[in-house]
Amino acid sequence: MKKAYNSPQYHNGKFHNKNPRKQPSANEMAATMRKFMFYRNERKPDRDLPGIVVDLKQFNSTDDSQLNVTWLGHSSLMININGFRILTDPVFEKRISLAGPTRYSGDLPVQTDVLGEIDLIIISHNHYDHLNRYSIKNLHHKAKEFVVPLGVKDQLVKWGVSGKKISELDWGDVFHYQDKLKITSTPAQHFSGRGLTDRNRTLWSSFVIQGPNHKLFFGGDSGYFDGFKLIGDQYGPFDMTFLETGAYNEKWRHIHMFPEETVQAHLDLGGKLLHPLHWATFNLSLHSWYDPMRRLTRAAEKLGVNVTLPKHGETTVYGGYIPSDHWWEEILAIKN
Repeated sequence: MKKAYNSPQYHNGKFHNKNPRKQPSANEMAATMRKFMFYRNERKPDRDLPGIVVDLKQFNSTDDSQLNVTWLGHSSLMININGFRILTDPVFEKRISLAGPTRYSGDLPVQTDVLGEIDLIIISHNHYDHLNRYSIKNLHHKAKEFVVPLGVKDQLVKWGVSGKKISELDWGDVFHYQDKLKITSTPAQHFSGRGLTDRNRTLWSSFVIQGPNHKLFFGGDSGYFDGFKLIGDQYGPFDMTFLETGAYNEKWRHIHMFPEETVQAHLDLGGKLLHPLHWATFNLSLHSWYDPMRRLTRAAEKLGVNVTLPKHGETTVYGGYIPSDHWWEEILAIKN
């Protein structure tokens, strides 16, 4: 039996974007799939990417004045904001689905068994590269709370997570943690689904994460839309924005941003430091693996945007250490 949701985004049994766009035709999708099968274009590197074994001291610190963020690849982050420990879209598995892509970046920079207590796990939507069964099963007993979009709770409960510690949010809903951390669900322009029959049965979201001394924006997956400016006007400015910049293509630009749009979204949000996500981990589009960063860094330099460029497992310390090496160019130089 289908669930009914009292949400402005929900009607006719599905969730909808605020600005619905025409979906690619069956012929267009078939042509794209042929390209996926036969068009290589350096979509994966020919060697493991450089990574750093995660130092958990910063993530586990209880210092209430800090903000440090460790990138685990794709959209998986370990965030310590004012002493609170948060994971976003944790994916600790090499292959994310039976027919899906495999992590090409190399070994994971940290394993779930070495992680200690986690305050919050935030899930942006239910796609396999953001919601991973193996990871949830190995993390849920360590996490005090889960914050997810409408409809995602049922999936977590099936995997053994206690429903009592899962908060489902619609766009505009707020979750308070220990009266010191405030999580607000905000719009994104994307879609959901894990199979052939459940498209848009659950919501997709971005999130504002506000602590006593810092404020962050975690974008999940989204195409570029006017919502970024509206979010920036209402909730900004942000110390850091975490925005996707991979898996783009002209055929689906309304659900995934081009790198130049990622930079503009950061400006719309009133961000101070941009942390790009959703690249150099899984092969999800037709562009080369390094194209996102080449384009994003050019656009950021042109517009005077500060960007952190961590390797997998590397930690950005806000107001301190900001990784800046164009490390992907070193990989290409070795090849050539």
